[in-house]
Amino acid sequence: MATSDRGTWGSRVGFVLAGAGSAVGLGNIWGFPTRVGENGGAAFVLVYLVCVIFICLPIMIAELAIGRRTQSDPVGAYAKLRPGTRWWMAGGLGVAAGFGVLSFYSVIAGWALAYIWFSASGAVSGDAVESAA
Repeated sequence: MATSDRGTWGSRVGFVLAGAGSAVGLGNIWGFPTRVGENGGAAFVLVYLVCVIFICLPIMIAELAIGRRTQSDPVGAYAKLRPGTRWWMAGGLGVAAGFGVLSFYSVIAGWALAYIWFSASGAVSGDAVESAA
């Protein structure tokens, strides 16, 4: 596929929101308040933000720079940066990680669909509220 045939983002805001949504994920949204409460409150948030700024941000910027320079898929990007080396495996590892995350979210989506089905069919009763959660 030629690079001229590829789609582009409509705006920077859309790109930033899509990137933030994929980076944050449901696990952080669900678990972050609990982690903060169990690990020191504001001190935990401070250390977390420092790690995000000094570890995650440079990695994200490098990933964006590699993608912009090579205009290729993850495996092809590393192959273009260092032809003849095994760095293409780093791109393959990223693809495999994406499949792993997708399988996790497939299970969560299945649970959500099952609960919607049981709620709509009346199979969920309010009798066992004490044992819930």
